Amino acid sequence: MELYNNIITATRAQLDGAAPRQWDYDPANAWRDTGESELVMMRDAAFELGGGSCPSANFTCVTSDEALVPKDEILLYGKDLPELNGDVSFARLAFLLVDDLGGDDEATYQAIRDMEFVKYHVFPEGYMVRISSESNREQVRLSKAAVSRGIDFKRVGAAYIKGYHRNEHVKRVQIVFITDNAVVAELAKTAKKVDDITKTLTHILEGLPTDCGSCSLKPICDEVEGMREMHFGMRNKG
Repeated sequence: MELYNNIITATRAQLDGAAPRQWDYDPANAWRDTGESELVMMRDAAFELGGGSCPSANFTCVTSDEALVPKDEILLYGKDLPELNGDVSFARLAFLLVDDLGGDDEATYQAIRDMEFVKYHVFPEGYMVRISSESNREQVRLSKAAVSRGIDFKRVGAAYIKGYHRNEHVKRVQIVFITDNAVVAELAKTAKKVDDITKTLTHILEGLPTDCGSCSLKPICDEVEGMREMHFGMRNKG
């Protein structure tokens, strides 16, 4: 699975030069998951991540290249939750090392979607997440109670990694949190590109014509390694 490799590499280059805080994954250290969405009222909130006019982005990239995701870990660029005292920009990225997804292109697409949807099924206590699939934004409202109990990105990241590992295809997970304004604004563009790749997969599976000269998805096929082969493979399969 190489469709998202260039995105992972480009994102790493974008973050190059900044020194992240880095933690190895410890499942025993994961912040408590409530098992269901929790409502945090404004009166009970300490602050928001990516809220209001603050830039926000989230995306998930899968790869079969072990060098791109060497181990389970959490990276943080910017301030940690206990260091914040107001709303900030926010991005959460997930890079997943996966096994051979097997099956046909449709099965591969569904497996990717299943892994992306994990983000809708992780519920850290006192950490209310609102996700917009249309704008690729992820906003988080932190409760005062969670902040007072010492919630931090290391433990929230561990909760997410634990969630991704429930999927049998996931071998390793790198979760990246970013609270740096300038970087997050740029990553919003990257999130759009990731979404375009996944949408292109959808269109290919729906049997789009393979006349490249008239296809609106040509820029994606030209840029993403393996996309064109998948497109024409679906035609030959039919």
